[in-house]
Amino acid sequence: MILGIDTSTYLEQQRISRPIYKKDGKEINPFLLLKNQGVTHFRTRIWNDPYSEDGEPYLGGTCDLDNYLKLYDVVKEYGFKQVVDFHYSDFWVDPSKQFCPKAWRNLTFEQVVDKIYQFTKDSLLKIKEHGIDVDMIQTGNEVTHGMVWPFGKLDFNSDNPYGNFATLLKSARKACQEVYPNAKIILHLEESWNIHLYRHILQQLIKNGVKIDILGTSYYPFWHHSFDEYFAVVDMVQKEFDIPAMNVELGYPFTLHDYDQKADEQGLNHLAINLSMEESYKEILPYEISPQGQAQFIKRFIELGEKHHLLGAFYWEPLWIPGDGICWASEKGQIYQNLFVKDTRNEWANQCLFDYEGNALPALNEYKI
Repeated sequence: MILGIDTSTYLEQQRISRPIYKKDGKEINPFLLLKNQGVTHFRTRIWNDPYSEDGEPYLGGTCDLDNYLKLYDVVKEYGFKQVVDFHYSDFWVDPSKQFCPKAWRNLTFEQVVDKIYQFTKDSLLKIKEHGIDVDMIQTGNEVTHGMVWPFGKLDFNSDNPYGNFATLLKSARKACQEVYPNAKIILHLEESWNIHLYRHILQQLIKNGVKIDILGTSYYPFWHHSFDEYFAVVDMVQKEFDIPAMNVELGYPFTLHDYDQKADEQGLNHLAINLSMEESYKEILPYEISPQGQAQFIKRFIELGEKHHLLGAFYWEPLWIPGDGICWASEKGQIYQNLFVKDTRNEWANQCLFDYEGNALPALNEYKI
């Protein structure tokens, strides 16, 4: 089974706060350690234009093509195979939001189809010119409800709700194959507990002529339910559609307490998975939320992944520890997404494989093959 990581925020962290990672009290190189434990693949997201109109970065890694190329230069010595994750947005996308890039907003659908093709091809050509051999390409991120809204959003008032979505996927694939004909193309979905939804989406996309090399899934058990439900989906995809299934985002918290102690004590916790949700999570999660529970989760997931022939697993942002100025979004990033209900600081820090001070957690030892 492939083991991978996604540390798309790494360069921004280094520029802003220069975190230090430690194991047994000694500074370590986390990439070298993970490589020695069997990690072979490196996934990086690419946003179209993660800057405001006046040039201010949206943060969260500010993951444009330039960030990807520079990050590759940092990790290339470890020999990680490359997985490119196109979001086709200027910032974060997930099932609840798939914002159209600013530059595409006033275009026709046909023009957006062409823009998907051109952006994908131009980006991959620059990646190839940089000397990078790409192993896999995601054309969209967590596109359970479509992509590039409103152009590719599922429209259940039409005779073919998946038609526009499928057209965008096929345009992206065409560009990928012209530049990297041997790269595998990943369709990335979320709601990985919902076997009926997965079956329906795959049926509809295949009906619309979409070829899927790999079915990518997210699995965060606090949102996506039990091991049994997740691996039932994995088994179904392989058995009924003969498509390899792979986890492209994996995470588990080691604490529910905020790294900002004052905010935590005042009940102002702003972590994605936080103390206010503790009681409900006790009924959902397979292990306690603690450093040891996180380690047990990872060990068991890898065991089950091998048993169910999961193609691979990618731990999402294992190095994104807190630091001054480390944010999931700037204020301009929030404006782009019309999202003002959350603090802008790093909300994912309690999912890392290092604690808030940069010390390796027990789970890091279990992320291995």
